[in-house]
Amino acid sequence: MKALILVGGYGTRLRPLTLSVPKPLVEFCNKPILLHQVEALVTAGVDHVVLAVSYMSELLEREMKLQEQRLGITISLSHEKEPLGTAGPLALAQELLNVDNEPFFVLNSDVICDFPFRDLLQFHRRHGGEGTIVVTRVEEPSKYGVVVYEAESGRICRFVEKPQVFVSNKINAGIYIFNPRVLSRIQLRPTSVEKEIFPVMAEEQQLFAMELQGFWMDIGQPKDFLTGMCMYLQSLRQHSPDRLHTAPGFIGNVLVDPTAVIGENCSIGPNVVIGAGVVLEDGVRIKRCTVLCGSRLRSHCWLDSCIVGWSSSVGQWVSPPAFIVKNLVLKMRLFLTRGAVQRGCL
Repeated sequence: MKALILVGGYGTRLRPLTLSVPKPLVEFCNKPILLHQVEALVTAGVDHVVLAVSYMSELLEREMKLQEQRLGITISLSHEKEPLGTAGPLALAQELLNVDNEPFFVLNSDVICDFPFRDLLQFHRRHGGEGTIVVTRVEEPSKYGVVVYEAESGRICRFVEKPQVFVSNKINAGIYIFNPRVLSRIQLRPTSVEKEIFPVMAEEQQLFAMELQGFWMDIGQPKDFLTGMCMYLQSLRQHSPDRLHTAPGFIGNVLVDPTAVIGENCSIGPNVVIGAGVVLEDGVRIKRCTVLCGSRLRSHCWLDSCIVGWSSSVGQWVSPPAFIVKNLVLKMRLFLTRGAVQRGCL
């Protein structure tokens, strides 16, 4: 089987991290975002992954060559010379996707969840339609475009943008599976699959929805990145609790790279991820934070709800209000992430 991952965006919502590193290679819970997706696809039987690339494609290509060998799969890059939206990349890569009659997966690079690829394939084959969208439940559907579909069959009836009265609480989760004939619908030009392709497929009764079981988050901006981190750690607690770190001073769900160095009398957690080569000096207090590769938190500093960028340094006894901490770490990331790749952190 094949899969196409849309990784061509500039990652502007996650700046300044994405000024020096393409968003798919930013570590989420100590693993590049893209690898979470690729490894889940491989587990479901995918042996050829196509990356629709544009921004910093040379870094993606270098990293994916290593992963291609490690995972024993083929990873191809489809280069966009101009932004093609969410549908145009399928037309650009059609020679790679349309080599047999097997369905293929498509997903956005921002998505993190309990990836349901095996269940999605079974559901798709069962209904016999041209395409399937994974949908997820939200608390406030008026903020989103919602999907209206038949409960029993899953057949999508229509899409409603930011409904003011309740029609559905299910939204597009950015994960799809299509039969190759969908490629005949898409021209090689900037095209939105959500606005231009899906409504036509739904009208022709060729598009179905499968509800995701488990957590889901679009982690394309810092606040959602941290929320997704909390969800992922809780999922680890349920399914792989042995991967979480337990020791005196650790509270709740904490993920620690084996190369990190933790000082004495620290209070860490809940919901903390500590990356490779990170040093936490004595008395550090952090909660709801991600600390990326090579950073140092000096003694007795305190952080809450922050992303600490690669090779950053937080000073001794730093404990200002949360919004000042966020601004401080933001500035440090902007200055220090530029050389992260050369220093071997990525």
